[in-house]
Amino acid sequence: MYLIVGLGNPEPEYSRTRHNMGFDVINKISEEQEIELSRTKFNGIYGSGIIEEQKVILVKPQTFMNLSGQCIKPFIDFYKIPVENVLVIYDDMDVDIGTIKIRKKGGPGTHNGAKSVVHELVSEDFPRIRVGIGRPTSEYEAIDYVIGPLEDETYEQLKKGIEKAAIATIEYLKNGIDSAMNKYNK
Repeated sequence: MYLIVGLGNPEPEYSRTRHNMGFDVINKISEEQEIELSRTKFNGIYGSGIIEEQKVILVKPQTFMNLSGQCIKPFIDFYKIPVENVLVIYDDMDVDIGTIKIRKKGGPGTHNGAKSVVHELVSEDFPRIRVGIGRPTSEYEAIDYVIGPLEDETYEQLKKGIEKAAIATIEYLKNGIDSAMNKYNK
């Protein structure tokens, strides 16, 4: 069993913001794989199904970004999911818009949602997909940049990364993290 988690802040208030790229990837996978996200548990909205012959749970934590790990840890414990089968998807300012970066494990960097996950799991050994949102120009404060509403043109550019992350997630489920890294880390 796999737990696929997209990090973000509760919708609809924070929909179409850079900080909700993880939610957007989960929404895309949910739609394409016909897995309805209609149940709630452990402060998360989730749905379960089969993707590439693997049982999966798709989750969008409702704890706000900085406490994401508080939703993920109970899912792992309840379903007895090994940490290496927990894929966490989130936005990253150090990755260019329209691109993604996949890692097997590693530190959270400056991302508060990833810090929460590492803290709650007491581990950095989970795979992750970082969806590029680019760095803010000097006119933006970082917080406004990540949670501010997006213009249509900007969101269209970000959707390229969302689509790549959704495809890479399917590759991960089908052929493993190494294959996904080899194909989609450019």
